[in-house]
Amino acid sequence: MRILGIGVDIVENKRIKLLLNNKRFLSRTFSKNEIKISKNIANKTNFFAKRFSAKEAFAKSLGTGFRYNLNMKDIEILNNKEGRPYYNKSKKINDIVYRRFKIRNYNLFLSISDEKDYSIAFTILETK
Repeated sequence: MRILGIGVDIVENKRIKLLLNNKRFLSRTFSKNEIKISKNIANKTNFFAKRFSAKEAFAKSLGTGFRYNLNMKDIEILNNKEGRPYYNKSKKINDIVYRRFKIRNYNLFLSISDEKDYSIAFTILETK
């Protein structure tokens, strides 16, 4: 295994809070699953801010940012039964990773955290 890329991003939560009233922002940035899950979350600002940051961190881990037809909505962050966040590796994500690194088997690691004013995400992309 070797690390192909890392990415980190921090976002000011009040920036996301202002955008949450904009339905277009939500639908262009987050998947239907992410929006559906948010309905059961009390602190929607931090919920979406952490995911926004995670999407940015993933794009940075590729070393290309949002190129190759990669959009925020394509990057979906879910949680396992224990609450650990992870990237949903869709066909489009797999294709972009293959185009960039010529690999099919890879791991994505994600850590997200938040405080009152900021949310942060850290991503590692490595070969299996």
